[in-house]
Amino acid sequence: MDGVKRTDGWLALREYAAIGDGRTVALVGSDGAIDWLCLPDIDSPSVFARVLDRDRGGAFRLAPTDAHGVERRYLPDTNVLETTYTTAGGVARVTDAITLPLPGLAPTRELVRRIDGLSGSVDFAWSIEPRFAYGERPRIERRGSIAFASARGDAIAVAAWDADVVQCGGGEISGSFAVEAGRTATIALAHAHEEPVVVPARTDVDRRLDETMRFWREWARGRSYDGPWREHVIRSALALKLLVFAPTGAIAAAATTSLPERLGGDKNYDYRYSWIRDAAFTMNAFVELGCSREADAFLSWLMHASQLTHPELRVLYQLNGREEAAERELPLEGYRSSAPVRVGNGAAGQLQLDAYGDLLDAAWIYAADGLDAEIGARLAGIADFVCETWSSEDSGIWEIRGETRHFTEGKMKCAIALERACSLAERGLVPDEHRTRWQSEAEKVREFVETRCWSEPRRAYTRSADADDLDASVLLAGQNRYSAERDERLSATIDVIRRELGAGAFVYRYSGAEAEEGAFVACSFWMVSALARAGRVDEASELMEEMLAAGNDVGLFAEQIDPASGEFLGNFPQGLSHLALVNAAFAIEEARR
Repeated sequence: MDGVKRTDGWLALREYAAIGDGRTVALVGSDGAIDWLCLPDIDSPSVFARVLDRDRGGAFRLAPTDAHGVERRYLPDTNVLETTYTTAGGVARVTDAITLPLPGLAPTRELVRRIDGLSGSVDFAWSIEPRFAYGERPRIERRGSIAFASARGDAIAVAAWDADVVQCGGGEISGSFAVEAGRTATIALAHAHEEPVVVPARTDVDRRLDETMRFWREWARGRSYDGPWREHVIRSALALKLLVFAPTGAIAAAATTSLPERLGGDKNYDYRYSWIRDAAFTMNAFVELGCSREADAFLSWLMHASQLTHPELRVLYQLNGREEAAERELPLEGYRSSAPVRVGNGAAGQLQLDAYGDLLDAAWIYAADGLDAEIGARLAGIADFVCETWSSEDSGIWEIRGETRHFTEGKMKCAIALERACSLAERGLVPDEHRTRWQSEAEKVREFVETRCWSEPRRAYTRSADADDLDASVLLAGQNRYSAERDERLSATIDVIRRELGAGAFVYRYSGAEAEEGAFVACSFWMVSALARAGRVDEASELMEEMLAAGNDVGLFAEQIDPASGEFLGNFPQGLSHLALVNAAFAIEEARR
């Protein structure tokens, strides 16, 4: 494709790719600009945030100076990005990665951009405008051949080999160079937080880049899916691996904050937390993909985080397991002027009943090889809490602010929570003193759902009790085994949701959402799974193909998509979108078997 143009300084969200190291994630635009990077961790303040503010955000630009065409891809089975530029004078390739640490002295975080000349000669220009703490201009100085930028407790060092630094000051570090066939230039950005920054040597940078590519390939080879959509499933697995915070095993919902669900709207939230609601989806995907280490780490994190508030659950927790998530607004303009820009998330203190079902379901999925006795006792305590709480109104899976209801999906998840507790008790994995009560309350929950959340005139499960609007989250009834496969009521609900919440291949979250936001990507893949489990495998496969075609050129998905324009909306890349894709692929394979 030709060089991508920005609109009023903004790049379309689908033009970004993501690179990372299991601790942080950078967004690389198809025009060569890195417009988002938080350091040292994914939930730390940003050093580049031009995706949220054109002037104050900061960026790392790198591109040919002449007119050029662009082709990009991930190197096969890696999270290393390769972009090929073609100009009238030659062809060059840029390889972008956040390298993985190796034994020995190394930077806390290291971003590497290697430029290889393939033919002729290509002129490049580059600039780094670091803006620490969401927009703060740093002090910049040059010491010999290395440029340094620092503010408060953060510092970066910029080393450039065969890509000379020509300016250092005025808020940026910049340079220009020509790369000829057979020659290589490299720019490395090294970061340190509250410690001296380690300036890398070129040989060490090359070695870490090579080892990073090797790690990703070996990890991808260990994934246990070999079906018809392997390329998409492995890409989603790699995207999810980017969001797994390596020090704790928590999985971030997304790599960004405040990318809007509607341009000009204010539904802009911080998704750099780990949600309990994603637990069952994550465990399903990890188990199916053969990610046993990731499953172990995630369940351990779940138990650690939930212990702090036991038996109650917070909707979300920090990636280090803490519960603090105070929400505040930043003085940034927001993507395409969609303010406010928020850090923290005010939904953390909501009651969301579905979280209890997700946690018990995740433990049940994981427990094939047994459970620790302490974990079993805590799960029993959570089941007791569900018995006391399931009849309350809650904020629902979509975290509606200022509104509570008897949401259908939340009630279904309460039944699942209690039934999973009974199943675990039968296997001797949790104390069984209250099993009779759990079973009795589960039956009451089901009676509530089947009498008050089912509309005979509509032939569908409704969004909440005694209502007639719809919610795509009830599609999870099959995936979470609330309903049996080919259940008549669920099958009828599928048709009503496709008709009333559908827009082509896409599905909106609930009645009226089309006026507020884009179609929710995960809901569309939930529809694929629901169709497959209902025995409608051909329909599921056709819809799967349509949805896969809606991803961007490197196979990534945001939270939402505008059905009319195909534009990405919401935070990116979105973990739940990729979890739903993986689970949909396995649902079709299971149905075919």
